[in-house]
Amino acid sequence: MRISMVSEHASPLAALGGVDAGGQNLHVAELSAALVRQGHEVTVFTRRDDPDTPDEVRAPAGYRVVHVPAGPPRMLPKDELLPHMGEFARFLHARWAADRPDIAHAHFWMSGLATVLAARDLDLPVVQTFHALGVVKRRYQGSKDTSPPERMRLERLIGRSVTRIAATCSDEVFELARMGLPRTRMSVVPCGVDLERFRPDGPRAPKYERHRLVTVGRLVPRKGFDTVIEALRLLPETELVIAGGPEQGRLDADPEAQRLLGIAERLGVRDRVHMPGQISREDMPALLRSADAVVCAPWYEPFGIVPLEAMACGVPVVASAVGGLTDTVVDGVTGTLVPPRKPDELATALRRLLTDRAVRDAYGIAGCDRARSRYSWDRIAADTLRVYDRAVHTEVGAGATRVGRVAR
Repeated sequence: MRISMVSEHASPLAALGGVDAGGQNLHVAELSAALVRQGHEVTVFTRRDDPDTPDEVRAPAGYRVVHVPAGPPRMLPKDELLPHMGEFARFLHARWAADRPDIAHAHFWMSGLATVLAARDLDLPVVQTFHALGVVKRRYQGSKDTSPPERMRLERLIGRSVTRIAATCSDEVFELARMGLPRTRMSVVPCGVDLERFRPDGPRAPKYERHRLVTVGRLVPRKGFDTVIEALRLLPETELVIAGGPEQGRLDADPEAQRLLGIAERLGVRDRVHMPGQISREDMPALLRSADAVVCAPWYEPFGIVPLEAMACGVPVVASAVGGLTDTVVDGVTGTLVPPRKPDELATALRRLLTDRAVRDAYGIAGCDRARSRYSWDRIAADTLRVYDRAVHTEVGAGATRVGRVAR
């Protein structure tokens, strides 16, 4: 099958850990690689954000990356990219009219808009993965949400126009249904984990206190790192590693890093909070293995890849009971789920886990088994191909034309 992936802001070649570089980049990269391993031809279309970037790059995993000229060739926040999606769509349309793929798979809502516009007169089936929904972001971030005001309206129109939706978790299906989108055109296809890299055996990063907690992610408020720092004050002889954000030498210029360190100073735990900055994919397994528990405490989370990586390394997870984390972490089996933004309840759950080695070991074994049986990228690719097969055999409705009229 000839597959076009569209990921307008999240290049599979980008270094992870920046403000707009995280789970979606990894998802597109790993899914594309897994599909290539299964004999399919994959091309990823992403916006050019550097004038020196080649027009096309062949990734080591075998998929091609095409850098689309849409807007200025420099880094832009993703929330500023909507005005350039028409140009992105025109590029895709010209490319696909000359060399039509079998299917287009859009990642994120703006990719969906460009893809639907490009495919509307090509009889090309489109699969949409939102990765995050504007209605959920607005619910949790309120006035701090920087998304374009058209986002929620366009997401609904995109959902009505694509052939199928590949939701990353059951909570997303619920949210999409609340938006009035038909459940019959949705399938749940979660993210996966690299089981060769993330495994229980291997080196462990050195730790300095009796217990270590590790939390990983982009340094943005919704990740809830402040909640973990507040819980730390109730956990003596425990250190916290917050991995992510810019490189170590640039943390002084990162407002969120300085905010978090200020909280740690105020609470008297600054000496037990370590922020190494961006951690390479090669070094991440050793850091996760060094943890007694991995903590994921976001306000909301569309899916969350870090818990999978921790489980694959045999490390128990304590996570907020939100979004995709409720699918990934089985409460009382592979880890513990707690309410979001409740540091005292988080501390209670962590204290129970840190004082019971047998439970930690049991959670770690069960988590590793779950990751290996359900979340390998080859399994996720197979699930995705089933969605593609259903989309290819479904006649594309007239909705794409409707979105085209609205968006032009």
